[in-house]
Amino acid sequence: SSFDLQLIISSISLSMFKSKAFTVRRRFSDFLGLYEKLSVKQSLHGCIIPPPPEKSVVGMTKMKVGMDDPSSVEFLERRRAALERFLQRVVSHPLLLQDPDVREFLERDDLPRAVNTQTLSGAGFLKMITKASDAVSKMTIKMNESDTWFEDKFQEVEAEEQQLRKLHVVVDSLVNHRKELCVNTAIFAKSMAMLGNSEDSTALSRALSQLAEVEDKMEQLHQEQAASDFFIFAELLADYIRLLAAVRGCFDQRVRSWQRWQEAQSTLQKKREAEAKLLWANKPDKLQQAKEEITEWEARVTQYERDFDRVGMAVRKEVLRFEKEKTKDFKSQIVKYLEAMLQSQQRLIKFWEAFLPEAKAIA
Repeated sequence: SSFDLQLIISSISLSMFKSKAFTVRRRFSDFLGLYEKLSVKQSLHGCIIPPPPEKSVVGMTKMKVGMDDPSSVEFLERRRAALERFLQRVVSHPLLLQDPDVREFLERDDLPRAVNTQTLSGAGFLKMITKASDAVSKMTIKMNESDTWFEDKFQEVEAEEQQLRKLHVVVDSLVNHRKELCVNTAIFAKSMAMLGNSEDSTALSRALSQLAEVEDKMEQLHQEQAASDFFIFAELLADYIRLLAAVRGCFDQRVRSWQRWQEAQSTLQKKREAEAKLLWANKPDKLQQAKEEITEWEARVTQYERDFDRVGMAVRKEVLRFEKEKTKDFKSQIVKYLEAMLQSQQRLIKFWEAFLPEAKAIA
């Protein structure tokens, strides 16, 4: 269920690394293993961990059958691009880049085989986040949000995730439409070529043959546009649907931190009540232990309150950084998409302009 691929990560000029560019050969499961390690450590601090790409059983089956199938080549390029985006997001994160597991992933020749990573990608990742969110919502002590910034941002994230899901469905439909158009254009081109070969009029025959050639070129354009729709636009949306789920997980982590603080306060109150009962019952032999437990839980309450404040500040910082990166990503990809579409249309116009004189010359 894994395969080797090669990635080149450049533009990293930090003294902690042995070189500024890296060539690594890793299995897909290695990437999932890196995500798991980062999640265990960094998500507790309120970090947004970039989610791994989707794991496709169908795609992996095609890879095992053979690389001669064009769909296998497309799957490989799609997987390679998704893994590169994942790794670029990790190394561009100021905290994650400092993590020793990231350094090991980039520099170590052979990594220990990652295991039990089936639930960490694609739909499994989204289910895991949703399950964690449901667990937070079922907590016995409900958090009354005192900071409206967190409440407003969480609602924005949920609304945006729903809108991106709807848009992704539409773009997927567009990609499928482009592919169907490719097939129909190829059939039309073949029909024009056959009609041109059977036509007695030389001028008409030549015009029909050239029309068939134009349609062949149009088929290629449709294929390029379908690829552009998918690799530039659809993949961007799929990435950010998973990223927004990770942002929701960040907010949930803050709520868990608050929950731990509240539970510690509740335990401390019970310890104090137990001490009062011992005093009332005049049991001095047990009072010392009760006082020690109160001191211990007072320290825990103080620490958990600090943890909650620290996680809150981290989440706020992470969300603001995420919004900035998201704006830059969408701007870059949409401009790239529009430029690709413009170039495609310009080429299409040239094809028809070249054919028009031939059509007018038919006697």
